[in-house]
Amino acid sequence: MAALAGLISRSAFLSRMGHPCLAVGCSTARSAAGFASKALPDRVKIVEVGPRDGLQNEKTMVPAETKIRLIDMLSDCGLSVIEATSFVSPKWVPQMADQMQVMKGIRRRPGVSYPVLTPNLRGFQAAVEAGASEVAIFGAASELFSKRNINCSVEESLQRFEEVVVAAKEAGVRVRGYVSCVLGCPYEGKVAPAKVAHVAKRMYAMGCYEISLGDTTGVGTPGGMSEMLAVVSQEVPVGALAVHCHDTYGQALANILVALQMGVSVVDSSVAGLGGCPYAKGASGNVATEDVVYMLHGLGIHTGVDLSKLMDAGTFICHSLNRQTNSKVSQATLSKL
Repeated sequence: MAALAGLISRSAFLSRMGHPCLAVGCSTARSAAGFASKALPDRVKIVEVGPRDGLQNEKTMVPAETKIRLIDMLSDCGLSVIEATSFVSPKWVPQMADQMQVMKGIRRRPGVSYPVLTPNLRGFQAAVEAGASEVAIFGAASELFSKRNINCSVEESLQRFEEVVVAAKEAGVRVRGYVSCVLGCPYEGKVAPAKVAHVAKRMYAMGCYEISLGDTTGVGTPGGMSEMLAVVSQEVPVGALAVHCHDTYGQALANILVALQMGVSVVDSSVAGLGGCPYAKGASGNVATEDVVYMLHGLGIHTGVDLSKLMDAGTFICHSLNRQTNSKVSQATLSKL
């Protein structure tokens, strides 16, 4: 009953604050946001990366039961894509060592995809054995970051990915591609948009249905995002692009808005703003899913996500980790209850 009361009070508070579309976005808000309505998509797909990207950098081991409950709570929010875990070596990412238990333990909701990260063919085979129907491969636009992150050059990584994509096609498994450091690298500094376009084009050509462009260190600005997307969209259809923004410098929402205005309609985010990157020192968490959904609903953009249930999931994982949420929307809402 306490949880129900909290949900009701959150809904009531957001309504009192004049937020027009608590659950999934509406046409009323789109009319109110008329200044940019023609440039924005009607619907945005949220790719929730909290259970994987959000938790992978946690120093304290998170029990598999906690991860499973988090994913199940996120499944109940209306999200259509939830990145569940990573099939990497436990030697490199110990937090993901329970990947098989997590995949076997989650309650799979019809219509929801649960992709997993697979760095190579061995990881792909383990993922399929665990029941994965979608996987993601991850490369970088920066040579030094690629060597630090996956211990090979950009070209070598693309050759590895070819093996995974070929095997995935044979198994009927969809593949999504990640490109890291699209707006800056902790080792090389600014990354040329042409380098990002090269990697994205190769991934798309080999069979990735969607390419997620990651501002891994969160150094990007709207100007840089616009410049990069203008170049990449000449090589990959904008309908096949997604953005993955970290909020290190507080630029994530602004960068996402620019991407939306340029035709992107897929956004990666992490519940409660969890995350970071073990190979990008100083990179703070991903942009909080709660904050992204709040902004999108305020623009009248449909997401299918119930914001109150999403905040409940954020509260749960933050309590489990004994930390405060990084979501500004959740912080503001909870302070009023």
